Amino acid sequence: AAMALPRDLWAELPTERRIFCSVLLFSWAVYLWEAFLAHRQRRVYKTTTHVPQELGQIMDSETFEKSRLYQLDKSTFSFWSGLYSEVEGTMILLCGGIPFLWKLSGQISGRAGFGPEYEIVQSLVFLLLATLFSAVTGLPWSLYNTFVIEEKHGFNQQTLGFFFKDAIKKFVVTQCILLPVTSLLLYIIKIGGDYFFIYAWLFTLVVSLVLVTIYADYIAPLFDKFIPLPEGELKQQIETMAKSIDFPLTKVYVVEGSKRSSHSNAYFYGFFKNKRIVLFDTLLEDYSALNKEPAEGEDGENEETKSKTKNKKQGCKNEEVLAVLGHELGHWKLGHTVKNIIISQMNSFLCFFLFAVLIGQKELFAAFGFYDAQPTLIGLMIIFQFIFSPYNEVLSFCLTVLSRRFEFQADAFAKELGKAKDLYSALIKLNKDNLGFPVSDWIFSMWHYSHPPLLERLQALKDAKQE
Repeated sequence: AAMALPRDLWAELPTERRIFCSVLLFSWAVYLWEAFLAHRQRRVYKTTTHVPQELGQIMDSETFEKSRLYQLDKSTFSFWSGLYSEVEGTMILLCGGIPFLWKLSGQISGRAGFGPEYEIVQSLVFLLLATLFSAVTGLPWSLYNTFVIEEKHGFNQQTLGFFFKDAIKKFVVTQCILLPVTSLLLYIIKIGGDYFFIYAWLFTLVVSLVLVTIYADYIAPLFDKFIPLPEGELKQQIETMAKSIDFPLTKVYVVEGSKRSSHSNAYFYGFFKNKRIVLFDTLLEDYSALNKEPAEGEDGENEETKSKTKNKKQGCKNEEVLAVLGHELGHWKLGHTVKNIIISQMNSFLCFFLFAVLIGQKELFAAFGFYDAQPTLIGLMIIFQFIFSPYNEVLSFCLTVLSRRFEFQADAFAKELGKAKDLYSALIKLNKDNLGFPVSDWIFSMWHYSHPPLLERLQALKDAKQE
């Protein structure tokens, strides 16, 4: 009888209350699952204090300890920031934060002479306020992460001034893209008739292709300095390798990532016959600012950098950089990039189609405090963010599994290019430079790691090295 009581209560609740409660319960269920996984991984960080036998050749005990402490600090930070954002999200929902902000946006746009009939203007004001709110509440966390955790473990290279300039720039650039794109999307949904979801999907497809095309040439340089890789042995070797697999390479850049952080990376971008490769200066032994000795008599700031980076020879040798690129180009040659685009577009189409099916349900709006009006932007937010969240969790897990598979395939491709030995040593170096911890809890790793654990990748490459 006691069990029947909550069920009866649940059945008596109006539909909108049931929707609201389900969204809230699911959100907390996901949070608790993530907290459980993080707890398991933390236990690994706490108890694995000595280099495991199979890692003896790869990692010295000092680096092992450094990476253990770094990951432990990151784990503590993500526990608190995760708890905070879950509580914040819950409070916003319980206190009617979304309808309140919508009303406020209406008042602001009303003062500017745009009445309730200008729904798109009100939506843009709402978006601006919402993104401003999350930027402000996220700022203390971001500051702590950069200037306490990353600083303590020797990764942060930013000054406070650079950080704030960067944050403001990021906010402004985001608004310049977000607001016009959103207003056009809302307009298309309004005038698109019964098949609006097809036009909306096509519009988002075009926008994402345009952004990918212009990002590296016009957006990324606003934040970092890109310089063409100087003529020399490395450039020639990269061009030769690209040609050998018919990769249509047009330019190779080095980006000054070291001004921001000493983490390293490499990627390629561009469509069709116009591909560019970007290498972080921190990836290249010859270019990493951290390897350069400061000139005599330079100011005290350099002393500080010097003490931070002593005994740290960062980055990879040319052969290792080529092996890392062989892996990246493997993603291209094996069609991983195209497959990812197709999956994301199929998902996007499905979501717009379901949105078209659900947008007429007044209960969905009522569940979040919108009893009189059903604004399109709010509909998008409710359906994409809240109603689809179970689907998004499942999709995200499937994509993680797929990504790990792709990584193994790209490693195997680099192996076929004869780069197994160099990729093996590059992975060890990058793991060391980025203080990756090579031991992980199996459920945590299965759920979160888009790249296979270091030992698994090395094992796969080792088989090739010995052949």
